[in-house]
Amino acid sequence: MLIPIKQRISEDSIQELLSYAIFPDPERIEQEIVRYHSEAALELYGHEEDDEIIGIVGFIVHPNNKLELRHIAVKPEERSKGYGRGLILQLLEAKQPAIIEAETDEDSVDFYRNVGFSVISLGEKFPGVERFKCIFEVELEE
Repeated sequence: MLIPIKQRISEDSIQELLSYAIFPDPERIEQEIVRYHSEAALELYGHEEDDEIIGIVGFIVHPNNKLELRHIAVKPEERSKGYGRGLILQLLEAKQPAIIEAETDEDSVDFYRNVGFSVISLGEKFPGVERFKCIFEVELEE
């Protein structure tokens, strides 16, 4: 079940999960923690199993009903069990966006493809690091 955890961003276990979604630079992680504290539009949810948060998803819903996925991470020992896909599906149900967009690197692009996102290369935004824009357009039922 997806639960709001933004108020728990100071907990070590939540920060550890956030670090999996960010290049492991302590300064950059701290910047994102500050953003979660200061930006009201930035939301953070977690998936809880047995009283433990095992996955997180951070995002912004823009006025045009576009959900910008900022962070998604699952504990390493819980990966490849469908939790990441579950986070996306729960987000779709809870927020009902028209579109979800994310930017990622080569390590995570296959996750997005497997969940049904279309993927566009953005080229090397940093020397030697190719980035990708991932887009999931929600099909509206008629």
